[in-house]
This record gives sequence, C-alpha cells and structure tokens, in this order.
Amino acid sequence: MNTKLEMGAVYSAKEEVDKYRALYYAGASGDFNPIHIDPEFGKMVGLGGVILQGLCTLGFVAKSVTDWAGDPGRLKRIKCRFAAPVHLGDFVQTAGEVVEMSGGRAKLDIKVTNQDGTEVLKAVQAEVE
Repeated sequence: MNTKLEMGAVYSAKEEVDKYRALYYAGASGDFNPIHIDPEFGKMVGLGGVILQGLCTLGFVAKSVTDWAGDPGRLKRIKCRFAAPVHLGDFVQTAGEVVEMSGGRAKLDIKVTNQDGTEVLKAVQAEVE
C-alpha cells in the first residue's frame, strides 16, 4: 500500500507472538537474556514465563507503519516507552493516526496493546514522509 499522508488518516494491524518468536529474535539480535528464552527462569523472576524482547515488540510497530506507508524508507523516526511485558501467545495490536503534518512529513500517534487491552508500549510516535 502506498498511503497518501493526510491529517486524520488511520491504520491498524495485529501480530501474533508465536512460541518461537523470542528465540528467532534472540538469534538475530544476540539478546539471549534468560527472561527471553528460558520459561522456568521467567517464572522464577515473576514474569510468568518467557517475555518477548522489547525491541522485537517495537519491530512489530515499525512493520505496521511501513506496511501502511508502503515503503520502509518512508519511516524516518519512531519512539516509545516500554510499559508492559509481551508474552508468547499474545497478540500485539497497533492503531495509528496522523496527528500532525509538516513539510511533507506526517507524525503518527500509535496505541499498542495486547489482546486484553493492556498498553504494552506507551508514548509511541512515528514520523513518515
């Protein structure tokens, strides 16, 4: 999709965190922290099992923006605050809206939740041209 940038434009996307996602991301990123690969360790430290790497969650958001924008090169900036863990089997849902236009660039505010409506990332913004 090659989206025309305009005020109020919206998009949404959903990604399932399959049981291997944290392992795939660990291999690609080198982030083998035990909270991301060892279910027993995750339980021992109070996380209820394996949690997804935060940057993998942000990667889902970046993908949702670039899928909407139509070209990965259009994404110029993205930021967030990590707010809650994402577990294997969760769904990461993104909903973005263009809230500002300036100089051919659009600023999007993006809400990122799991299937229960818990915000897993907060203060998420992206800039697209």
